[in-house]
Amino acid sequence: MHLLFATSIVPDGALASGYEIANAAIIDALRRAGARVTVIGFIWPGKAPSDPQATIVLDAVEVRTESASALRKLAWLGKAVFSGLTFSSVKLRVVPDAQVRAAIERSGPFDGYVLNSVQFAGAFERVFADRPFVFVAHNVEHRSAEENAAAAGSAPQRWMFRREARLLKIMEERLCGAARFVFTLAEEDRAALGVASDRRSAVLPLVTRAQAPIGKGRRHIDCDGALIGTWTWQPNRIGLDWFLTKVVPHLKPDFRIRIAGNMPSGVTSAHPGVSFVGRVPDAQAFVRAAAVIPLISTAGSGVQLKTIETFELGLPSVATSRSLRGIGHRPDNCMVTDDPIAFAAALQAAAANVRDVDGSAFHRRQLNALDTAIGLGLEKLGAVRQEAAA
Repeated sequence: MHLLFATSIVPDGALASGYEIANAAIIDALRRAGARVTVIGFIWPGKAPSDPQATIVLDAVEVRTESASALRKLAWLGKAVFSGLTFSSVKLRVVPDAQVRAAIERSGPFDGYVLNSVQFAGAFERVFADRPFVFVAHNVEHRSAEENAAAAGSAPQRWMFRREARLLKIMEERLCGAARFVFTLAEEDRAALGVASDRRSAVLPLVTRAQAPIGKGRRHIDCDGALIGTWTWQPNRIGLDWFLTKVVPHLKPDFRIRIAGNMPSGVTSAHPGVSFVGRVPDAQAFVRAAAVIPLISTAGSGVQLKTIETFELGLPSVATSRSLRGIGHRPDNCMVTDDPIAFAAALQAAAANVRDVDGSAFHRRQLNALDTAIGLGLEKLGAVRQEAAA
């Protein structure tokens, strides 16, 4: 079976975000199941595809809102309003439908699409109407947009996010209705998208790497807590704001927290132990140097890849309940609470008594469940192919 994996940004090997880590896991699982996978989409400027023989690059694009100029953002918004597309999809409309169709034709005969998330599928929805497809819903995007609207700091932002939520809801309903099968990354997202039946959908339990992390012996710990993420993504920013304003004030002054990743302007903390360190060369080494990992999601849907990586590495953690969405098994060294005072107390207790566990069993359980779920979706596409042949 030959599948075209249609995604906003094609893999370049960097795995710099949770989205890219999830994509790599899903593509690997499709190939382990025996499918031939050709990836089609855009690429970051200055990057090259990690698997050029199995990748169709439409163009190089820079679609990160946080790094765009005010004029570029205004142009995107105007184009979105004029076209009726979402803000996230219109940023990908840098080539016409005809160019995408021509690129698809050059890939040779294929059996169907894997439409990876709503942004690219929404930008070129008519192009992908000629074959059966499975839809990968990384998040319930309209719910995330609603939460972003509620947390927005200005009336224009609230209007934009509410518009986005309305259009995303319509698009998600249309894609889920037309898909042969839907993959979500969290169990609760199946019901939220109206595809809770096992005949219509399955959850993809993700891993952050194909092989379980190899134990590196005793860790050298040089801080109490470490967080890393793309904080310019609004759901992540909401969690970070909760942590800094609600949890951190209850930590002792000598509790040392390092926060890595791209940080939006205006994020500060008066706590003397909090330091913002920007980009780090080795994300795994960064978190392994911390006594405990705070898992702080309070918004969004889908799965938290940082939670999965923490569990794979066997590191102690304190998690909100939202950080565990999409996780079927919680290690013994993960404490769960949504109360800020209890969260701070649990962090201090875990840092005072560091207890690592073997994360390989968690990784193995996730990988086996991922492969089983992928098989269900491929069976649906295989049945369509057999019907067409008959």
